Amino acid sequence: MINHPKLIRLLGAACLATVFSSCVAQDQYLDAENAAKHWQKQYIAMNKERDELFAENAKLRQQVNAGEAHPVSASGSLAEIDSRLAALNSKLTELGANPGDIQKYAVDGGNLYQVSDAILFPLGSASLTPEGLKNLEKVAADIESKPHGDVSVRGHTDNVPVSKPETKAKFPHGNLQLSAARAVEVAAALQAGATPVSNLVVMGFGDSRPVLSNDSAENRQKNRRVEIFVADPTGEKQ
Repeated sequence: MINHPKLIRLLGAACLATVFSSCVAQDQYLDAENAAKHWQKQYIAMNKERDELFAENAKLRQQVNAGEAHPVSASGSLAEIDSRLAALNSKLTELGANPGDIQKYAVDGGNLYQVSDAILFPLGSASLTPEGLKNLEKVAADIESKPHGDVSVRGHTDNVPVSKPETKAKFPHGNLQLSAARAVEVAAALQAGATPVSNLVVMGFGDSRPVLSNDSAENRQKNRRVEIFVADPTGEKQ
């Protein structure tokens, strides 16, 4: 039995420090989780709007082509279509819907980079390709070009189970482990490059946060991604 007053106080302080540290870590995790849910919902909404805008853009272009081939009765129709096309293109620019393997979106609380797994990793692997490292150097330089808060790296997969024996041997816990391993590799590359990124947080979601339904090869490709959320430097919760 311990009854030395000074020793009791020291043990009590140590316990309180441990509990406090645990609470802080849990609070940070919950903040990151809430932030992830917030911008994930916003991203899905933006992605849907982008697809709708692209579809309308294509439809309007068909109308323009038809108008050029068969003159319309009202001369103002083509001007109206051109005006709508310009408005759509402006909106697409605001959304950051630039075609390619890396897309940057301005969202509430910061910026979101979506990077396709195809330019980062071989299929079923968490080893970055030389091309992937070069692309992450560009992302890191862009991130560090201005002040920022925490940088969260989130790995995502499609819903196809890990099945190859060699892949299962490396990732026995399947897509969840694969997504986490990929997020770690991306974060390490962002930190170790010529432009080191600070304040990194790593999370793996497996197939639990798809941006599209996994009902086609194209959609599954879009779901296989690494997302990098760069918080604004204000420190405010989202």
